[in-house]
Amino acid sequence: MRTMPHARVALTEEAAALLRRLRTEHDQPLMFHQSGGCCDGSAPMCYTQGTFLTGSSDVLLGELDAGTGEPVPVWISQAQFEYWSHTHLTIDVTAGRGAGFSIEGPTGHRFVIRSRLFTDEESQDLEPVRTG
Repeated sequence: MRTMPHARVALTEEAAALLRRLRTEHDQPLMFHQSGGCCDGSAPMCYTQGTFLTGSSDVLLGELDAGTGEPVPVWISQAQFEYWSHTHLTIDVTAGRGAGFSIEGPTGHRFVIRSRLFTDEESQDLEPVRTG
């Protein structure tokens, strides 16, 4: 019997609530791109879809159901994915402003990543990824 593939990315209810607020305020579908460092540190950056353009070197980790009416895709660069491919990521939210261009900045909150290693069982049956 085949089990359902294990998701590579998830969302806390607090982060989903902020996404619903942002979806309403911006009146556009949203997306994440997991930053690989530089001025943003290693943070999940939230954009309206089409504001940040993904390319052939980006990997789609999954699509989140935040209750916004459409899936919220989560992208990561191929190089970053190679480091984190063995890790389950959960997008969460915390008080404070981030240092990047993510659209939640004015709300006084910022998205953060919580991570853990996949179990051996999960690693054997991960959701497939696709590139941009």
